[in-house]
Amino acid sequence: MNPAQALAVTLVDELVRAGVRDACLAPGSRSAPLALALASDGRVSVHVLIDERSAAFLALGIGKAGRRPAVLVSTSGTAAAHFHPAVLEAHHSKTPLIVITADRPPELRDTGAGQTIDQIKLYGDAVRWFVEVGVPEDRPGSARYWRSVAARACATATGSPAGPVHLNAAFRDPLVPARGELGDREGDAPEGLGGREGGAPWTQVRRSPPMAAEDDVAWLAGQIAGSTRGLVVAGDCDVDPGPVLALADKAGWPVLADPLSGLRSGKLAISAYDALLRNHAWANEHRPDVVLRVGKIGTSKTLRALVSGAGREIVIDADGMWLDAERSAATLLIADPASVCGRVCGAIPARSKSRWSEGWRRAEIRARGAVDGLLDLDDDVSEPRTARDLGGLLPDGATLVVASSMPVRDLDWYMRPRQGLRVLGNRGANGIDGFVSTTLGVALASPEPTVGLAGDLSILHDQNGLMLRRAEPVNTVFVVINNDGGGIFSFLPQARWPENFEQLFGTPHGLSLAALAELYGCGHRSVKRASELAPAVAGAMEQGGVHLVEVRTDRAANVTLHRRLNQAVADTL
Repeated sequence: MNPAQALAVTLVDELVRAGVRDACLAPGSRSAPLALALASDGRVSVHVLIDERSAAFLALGIGKAGRRPAVLVSTSGTAAAHFHPAVLEAHHSKTPLIVITADRPPELRDTGAGQTIDQIKLYGDAVRWFVEVGVPEDRPGSARYWRSVAARACATATGSPAGPVHLNAAFRDPLVPARGELGDREGDAPEGLGGREGGAPWTQVRRSPPMAAEDDVAWLAGQIAGSTRGLVVAGDCDVDPGPVLALADKAGWPVLADPLSGLRSGKLAISAYDALLRNHAWANEHRPDVVLRVGKIGTSKTLRALVSGAGREIVIDADGMWLDAERSAATLLIADPASVCGRVCGAIPARSKSRWSEGWRRAEIRARGAVDGLLDLDDDVSEPRTARDLGGLLPDGATLVVASSMPVRDLDWYMRPRQGLRVLGNRGANGIDGFVSTTLGVALASPEPTVGLAGDLSILHDQNGLMLRRAEPVNTVFVVINNDGGGIFSFLPQARWPENFEQLFGTPHGLSLAALAELYGCGHRSVKRASELAPAVAGAMEQGGVHLVEVRTDRAANVTLHRRLNQAVADTL
């Protein structure tokens, strides 16, 4: 066995021992030892895409859904650079990811050799850990070193905070083994490269979540018990919602939760908060004394303004992340939010209904009635109604992956409270790139149905991700809002420059999504009436495979409808 093969086989075996079950890669020569080692190991599902960026976001989606890292492999050169957007998203969204970039050996670097760039710390500070693995050599102690690196990579990627790690592995020729040397090993490492007995990782890491001290719990209990004018605000996060919602219920505090938080449920859930807070008089009358926040605040500018103007803002984050874009947080409590809320819940008295909570609840009922009444006046399709209806029609256990730009905003503004639906999105860096591949990665890692809600530009930006449909079986339904361009810009100040708007911001593409679906072997359904959405999605899910459910809208009409919805809420108040 040559040194390149020995390194690759040992790394793969140790990564599997540490919990890796999926590998995403694009074809390349310098990465051949890793590709062959992965393909020959029956314990790993290997997913191949020709576009490195799509492969990277596929791995990201697997990590988001399964909360354990996929290994992402590239050849040397610009192939590794295409991973950078997904690495940034993994960094900002605390998603576990293990990146292994194959590299040329040191003697070929900075010499004009083909496919050779500087890959040392290529992703800068966006990784939790970087290591130059070095050129593999047949010498005593190599296997121990390689296994330690792989074990540490997995532990760091799933640590606190979770995120991406980067291993740069330089290979000299020969890059492939002799014929017959590499078969399906099923975890049996070659002699001299073996790991711990019983399939254990080389180094096991046991980690307990950070627990708040008793005086911190007592202090927080006093803050909550001492204020009736409090709010629980939840943004994109990964916490057990039960204890947080139980605390809000016992304290009588309304819950203003982004759908990506998993906390938009319960009798105190306020789903129409963005529209309510657009009424400045109402917002001023309902400014809280205390805000308890988990996760970073999402898309709502009105909610950010309310929270930043609170008497005291308390942020709980298990990783101690500085989630304070408004520079308004008074306290950062570094502890597991579910654990803290559960302990505080047991330390405060139950509060009967208050004028504060009842005022929020009455406003929610009126606002929801105004929004739903206007959306349900006819059977016309619209972007707000599509987001609202999709969030309600998916079965319990399903995952809804929502794209950035307008879809994530419409879901936040119009989705009704509900339980049983997991909502994910690339909200670390908030980009539309990689959406298709992320959603397909979520589908690969999720036993229950996966549906994506996206704009047309998000689909087109990552259409190469659809090539996975031809490579392996995957079931996903994409509900695509097609307004022939970038709809969000119609809401921004750029819209006041009509002479350049379409060219620079609207960017109409004029492409057929039906033709796109046919190109990649996907199903296509067109929804022309709002009542057709549910059967279209259900039919596509039942059929299996990858489907685009297209909803055609008009950008100008969409702006008008959003203004009418906000005005309807203002009128009902």
